Amino acid sequence: MREALRLLFGGRARRRWVHLILGGALAMPYVLVGSLIVGPLTGVNDVFQSLPLQLGSFAVGLPIATATSLFPLTRPLESAAVRALCGIDGDALAHGPAGTRAERARTAAWFTLHLGFGGIIAGMSLAVPPFAVALMVLPLFAGLRHSPLALPGVLGHGWALALSPVAGLAILLALATCAAGCGALLARWAPALLGPTPEDRLAAAEARAADLAVRNRLARELHDSVGHALSAVTLQASAARRVLGSDPEFVREALAAIEETTRRTVGELDAVLGVLRDGDAPGTAPAPTLATDLDGLLRRTRAAGQPVTATVATDPAALPPLVSREAYRIVQEGLSNALKHAGTPVAVRIATADGHLEITVENVLGTARVPRPGGGHGLRGVADRVRLLGGTAQAGPSGDAWRLSVRLPLTTPRTTAPPATAADARPRPLPKGSA
Repeated sequence: MREALRLLFGGRARRRWVHLILGGALAMPYVLVGSLIVGPLTGVNDVFQSLPLQLGSFAVGLPIATATSLFPLTRPLESAAVRALCGIDGDALAHGPAGTRAERARTAAWFTLHLGFGGIIAGMSLAVPPFAVALMVLPLFAGLRHSPLALPGVLGHGWALALSPVAGLAILLALATCAAGCGALLARWAPALLGPTPEDRLAAAEARAADLAVRNRLARELHDSVGHALSAVTLQASAARRVLGSDPEFVREALAAIEETTRRTVGELDAVLGVLRDGDAPGTAPAPTLATDLDGLLRRTRAAGQPVTATVATDPAALPPLVSREAYRIVQEGLSNALKHAGTPVAVRIATADGHLEITVENVLGTARVPRPGGGHGLRGVADRVRLLGGTAQAGPSGDAWRLSVRLPLTTPRTTAPPATAADARPRPLPKGSA
């Protein structure tokens, strides 16, 4: 019993009833236009004095409502009303105007149903409650028994008079049942008539994937550029502090390296944030590449106290710009890992073979430094960069050393745009055996 009352008079049922009454209010102008057509055709000046003529005006007005539903804002407004009053998940409904013929047809069907059901329920909501209440109080007021409302031909009998309160209550329940039923039907049909098409869902999924890809790219750039700089500056400052009183020359070099690192990183940060400001538009500083800053990267890493030997068996200036840029970030991440976790000499080798750029960053496994809280995303970023270029990457212990080995094709894929799906845009781990 309680569940039945909740379905008829609960909060959701009441909101759907309000939605239907709004449909009836929207239908009134069309009913008035219909009365201007029905009146002259029937020769009646006031069609609202006759229930059949009122229904006829309503029937004539609905096709006019169907035509006006082609207005672009109809679908967004109706979708907003359904989300607010019918308890429908917003993702199940379209947000923008109808664009195709099929979408406009579905919007017109929905608008006609809303106004049709709404007009009927709104009319019943105005007429039925007074009549039902009159029936319920009829035995208490003798004067009502002689009014047309009392239906003397029926309620003149004693048994009928005694049952009139029951009849009034039944009529109210019938009204609530009709309103709840019509509201449930509209709520069920709303996703089909106002919901996005498969093309809309695909476009939304692609937009979400593109946003996710941009966020992942931004996270990679920030991790690689800013993370490496902060690691280098921290170690440079620590080394300078330890020899502050004994080796002033080293302290000056460390402070100069800190100044250069931070100044360059500010420029890189501005370039990275350009991804947020203008999509893929560059900021004021171009992204570093092997051709433009490999020597500087090695010099700044050595200034942090990290011994680095580099073997470059190719001309960085001859590399494709995209490969050179991503290779720079990969080398930077390999050096950053060695700075943060190993503290042992690092060997970097860059060469070309069989149409691929081969990068190896290797350091002897030493006493690991205390890991940084929240770290561990760098190798996933390397894997993401390598995957987008169609290359391969492996990372992990190799004998008594830690090795990062990457192969990048010199002929990059036709498109290196972000993945088309959210699943493809997620960072993927390196192959088995990597960190």
